[in-house]
Amino acid sequence: MGRYISRQLTSIIPTILLSIVINFFLLRAAPGDPARVMAGRDNPTEEQIAAIRAELGLDQPLPVQFWRYVQELAQGNLGQSIAFKQPVFDLIMERMPATLLLTLTSAVIALTVGTLLGAIAAQRAGGPLDSTLSFGNYALFAIPSFWLGLVMIVIFSSKLGWLPTAGMRNVRADYTGWRDTLDVIQHMILPVATLALVQIPIYFRITRASVLQQQREDYVTTFRATGMPQPRVFRRYALRNALLPTVTVFGLGLGFVFTGAALVEIVFAWPGIGRLTLDAVFRRDYPLLLGVYLVLAIAVSIAVLLTDIVYALLDPRIRLR
Repeated sequence: MGRYISRQLTSIIPTILLSIVINFFLLRAAPGDPARVMAGRDNPTEEQIAAIRAELGLDQPLPVQFWRYVQELAQGNLGQSIAFKQPVFDLIMERMPATLLLTLTSAVIALTVGTLLGAIAAQRAGGPLDSTLSFGNYALFAIPSFWLGLVMIVIFSSKLGWLPTAGMRNVRADYTGWRDTLDVIQHMILPVATLALVQIPIYFRITRASVLQQQREDYVTTFRATGMPQPRVFRRYALRNALLPTVTVFGLGLGFVFTGAALVEIVFAWPGIGRLTLDAVFRRDYPLLLGVYLVLAIAVSIAVLLTDIVYALLDPRIRLR
């Protein structure tokens, strides 16, 4: 198992290094000039813009800029945000807990509910319940997350007044202790529900298809022929093997859910990485964008590594490859 993990770790390093190179040059190739954004809209002169570019080091050739960025990165320095005038690492770490709270909660809920509904639908394949669940999940799969979020705000906040519209806390109240925790949970309900609902169809479809495939395997037929009860065959053998693809999708989706949560964070004014990234894009904040993309690349790589480890634990044959 140790050799398997070492081999997987070795493959992650080139991936992260390649993402650093691609992100740096893609950002520089994108339209927009941070110096012009910083200069403002009051008809700045070309001399003022050139002075700002020189101050930011943007007047240097791209290879020189990249080499300086790599040198800073090697020292653990993600740079200084152009727009916020703060270290990039501090800005990301300040917003990271809010994003992790939102994404991890929604991912676990989506995995649990989607897998459960998929298993139930597969056991009743072709029946009315299966058709109803399949139709509902296909409808959810077609709905954009930001539109679903707006609909939930209109219904549960504007019309019914049950839940807060936006934010992570009630800024007018000075709650502490459990009251503060309950306030955060109350603000989480709508964004978490939005993210979970758009992810549930993925786990539903994969679990349903995988369970149906496992139920047609020869070993399931053999167990049935020996008189083993159907519920036991399903729980101990068919469902466990059917969960392998679901675990893979969950691990990969856990890394990419950070990017998907950006739109939801913007809709609900959630103070996470998504809103920070949007501000960085509008202000052409290269150091902040590079820092966010690097964190996302590391998050995806770690998620893939953990997925491989769990997959190997569930299926020991993987370790022998």
